[in-house]
Amino acid sequence: MPLIKNALLFISNWKDAVETTQVSSWTVDINDGQKKLLVKNGLSLLAALGRNNILLPSACGGNARCGYCKVKVYNDNGRVTPKEEPLLSEQEKARDVRLSCQVSVESDLFISLPPSTLSVKRFTGKLVCKQLLTPDIARLHIELTRPDSMDFIAGQFVQVRSQPYNGKEAVLRNYSISSCSSHKNHIDLMVRKVPGGICSTWVFDHLKDGDQVYFSGPFGEFRLSNASAPILFIAGGSGMGPIWSMLNDMKEKGPDRKAYYFFGAQTERDLFLTEELFGLQKELPAFTFIPALSNEPAGSEWQGKRGLITDVVSRHFPDCSEFEAYVCGSPGLIDACRKVLAKGKMTENKIFFDKFV
Repeated sequence: MPLIKNALLFISNWKDAVETTQVSSWTVDINDGQKKLLVKNGLSLLAALGRNNILLPSACGGNARCGYCKVKVYNDNGRVTPKEEPLLSEQEKARDVRLSCQVSVESDLFISLPPSTLSVKRFTGKLVCKQLLTPDIARLHIELTRPDSMDFIAGQFVQVRSQPYNGKEAVLRNYSISSCSSHKNHIDLMVRKVPGGICSTWVFDHLKDGDQVYFSGPFGEFRLSNASAPILFIAGGSGMGPIWSMLNDMKEKGPDRKAYYFFGAQTERDLFLTEELFGLQKELPAFTFIPALSNEPAGSEWQGKRGLITDVVSRHFPDCSEFEAYVCGSPGLIDACRKVLAKGKMTENKIFFDKFV
């Protein structure tokens, strides 16, 4: 009898295994039934969503380097991979956040996406004007052609696809929208030239007025809250982009919140839009612009603040517990600002940031 039972058990397990291997597709349930997809077995979740025109930001071709394609996966049996570990915080891992490029669809999945993600579209635009704001920051004014308008919230970003050049293949890169959200027929982007950067080199050296630009969006949850607390804006370089969009929205629509904008640069030649920002103080009486230079020669004519922008913020507001902070820039700037703001008694839930990587 034991031999027969074991044989029957073996046959049953073998049958289940064969049936499993014969499964050709699985269901991906998005936002508790808001949308359901039938997905080919073994496809990455990022690719599966993309094939169904659900576009997540990704700048590394699905190689788990950029960390943009995050999604909540509630019933995935796979563990966080070593590639994902450095790109997910402990809080994210505890909340079932995964990199979608590292999740293989091998069973029915239940996932959660921000509702705005389901409205992301692919766009074609025409570059109307490329303006150098500094030697290494360009502003692109892009007229939307297909579709010819886009709804977005100040603080969001788009993902631009470069065009091949000099043997370089097309890549995807994220750039914050810097124009006012009421301007729906065009977008402005601020692009920093990265040494050796494939996309930024294309923008600076190959993209010409009149050329077509392909991108998708809008992405991101970085935006002004509905609170009435005073604001500390902190940015450096092309981190100006989303804050410039937010400030112009505030000028046009409100709210009339007290706000300080601390902008850090190395030398005076790295400053831009200063005349416009000082002029904005007249249109937004509760707004103050504070630029600071960290590496300006001692004998120059610069009369403004000097030092690291984090030190300037700390000197102005040693206690910033009543404020909200919106920080944009490099990972180093973000991390330094979070430490300074925490030292000033600002709680983590009041610090909003857009980390440029």
